[in-house]
Amino acid sequence: MDFVKAHPGVATALAYLAVNSILDDDNEEGAEQFKPAATDDEFLYHDGSERGEENEEVQRPEGSLEPVEKRCYKCGDTHPYIRGQPFECKTTTKKSVLSPQIRVQKPQEKAQKAEIKAGGKNIPTPEEETAYVLGLISRAREAQKVAEGYSQEEVDRLIRGLVWSCAKDDSADAIAQLAVAESSLGNYSGKLTKISKKTRAALMDIINDKSVGVIEEDTERCIVKIAKPVGVIGAISPSTNPEATPVIKAINAIKGRNSVVISPSSKTKKTNKLIVDKMREALVKMGAPADLVIGIDQPSRVKTNVLLQNCDLGLATGGSAIVKAAYSSGRPALGVGVGNAVIVVDETANVEDAAKKIRISKTFDLAASCSSDNSVVVVEKLYDTLLNALIAEGGYLANSHEYEKIAAVLWNEKGNLNGKAVVKAPQVLCKMAGIDLPEDRTFIIMPETGVGREYPYSGEKLSVVMAYYKVKNFDEAVVLTNRIQEYQGKGHSCGIYSNNDENVIRFGLETKTSRVMVNQPQSISNSGNLWNGMPQTFSLGCGTWGGNSTTENINWRHLVNITWLSKPLPVPKTLPSDNELFGADIIEM
Repeated sequence: MDFVKAHPGVATALAYLAVNSILDDDNEEGAEQFKPAATDDEFLYHDGSERGEENEEVQRPEGSLEPVEKRCYKCGDTHPYIRGQPFECKTTTKKSVLSPQIRVQKPQEKAQKAEIKAGGKNIPTPEEETAYVLGLISRAREAQKVAEGYSQEEVDRLIRGLVWSCAKDDSADAIAQLAVAESSLGNYSGKLTKISKKTRAALMDIINDKSVGVIEEDTERCIVKIAKPVGVIGAISPSTNPEATPVIKAINAIKGRNSVVISPSSKTKKTNKLIVDKMREALVKMGAPADLVIGIDQPSRVKTNVLLQNCDLGLATGGSAIVKAAYSSGRPALGVGVGNAVIVVDETANVEDAAKKIRISKTFDLAASCSSDNSVVVVEKLYDTLLNALIAEGGYLANSHEYEKIAAVLWNEKGNLNGKAVVKAPQVLCKMAGIDLPEDRTFIIMPETGVGREYPYSGEKLSVVMAYYKVKNFDEAVVLTNRIQEYQGKGHSCGIYSNNDENVIRFGLETKTSRVMVNQPQSISNSGNLWNGMPQTFSLGCGTWGGNSTTENINWRHLVNITWLSKPLPVPKTLPSDNELFGADIIEM
């Protein structure tokens, strides 16, 4: 109770959880998000039984004389049959008798069971979910028509109000508390920093940008560029950054005079609702349509797909499956790539500075960011020195037995990350693995030697565990960086600690990455921070390396259409002579 009194937002967060406690849908980013839905057909197995998605048994009257068509599980054809009677497969001519107790998948029965499971709450059909989302998009489209007439001053006032509604102390505290309580991912300090400071920095980064009307004039080419809205943005918000992502996407959308519909992860839908409600209230106070920002309160795969398939531009932040769904929606979309940041430390690095910044980056919000330091590659000369400095910063050096124990918890037998083990305090993770970790340790150093599935720590971990590699020299460091990111994370980001400008430039030239942070804590720098010039965002394009269309930090400039107005040049250009254009060496080939 003392903690609740000390943090007023806790009471708000807990109350919000209680009021909005409802059945979760399966709309999490990652490998499971866009798993094809099971068909509503009942399958007829060659043992004579029917088996449904729920795999639950229900009593059926035996011997009904009404024939029905059922799809044969083995041959794929449909067969007429009567329950409780023999049937003949057209393909195999095998006969069987249905068991009196059979597994079924009747839609109405599934709905009844789901309703009972949901405590009596109605479960919408896919048709109802589709209609619901189309209704949201229609409302957002009407609001956007109003915003299209706003001046630059009106737009900038709106985005200032949106950020303030969520970043002011009481709001930020409540949002941070709820995000942790609801998702069980990350920690309060990390969430508070993002909703309070990151959103302010994102606003500061764009507030003076010209985004309405003429935004650029190129007098040399006689080109005038005019910004125009895209329309309705369909935005996806992941469970790892549920506090700041909706705000940052909303202000970038409205900066371009768009509206936005936000589909959150099911793990953080209450957090998203709290944030969206605050932004909508702020819009009304400022005389703007609340529907410039709309949230999907009960997210599902169907709803997210419908949003991406019917918005004017999808903005997908999350796992590879959600990005693939956005790109496959038939609508324009901007996506992000898989993170697996590799940090190189060369022989010229300031060891104490590097160790401190690696610790800051690795432990921020318990490594919820895909930009967290996943692998540290150190030249042989500094390997032991840096290791000792990292231990002094709170690192725990794992042994070979702990390597196996933690790996068994972090990944399943298919090599996929265990959602129940990621973004946890190191003590929690180690307890799951049967390891007693001292309370003063804040991250885990895992010596690694190889790359690929056989060396799991070479991939993204979403945890306060980092792989620690030794290489002979900088040349090997560059090669290993590319090998690691060829396995996972190509195109996302890398970092380097070095005071050798030649090495820094080489690292940028020879790695297949969209952004390289030099002597900076990676996870809180590559999306923009006060100490660098990177555009503020939580959507990091990874280029064609990562399956994206851009390598840039995505912001409002990617959410507008640009009309190029071209005037005649005062003096027309003239083609040079062939000798000037091609050169004698080409002409004489």
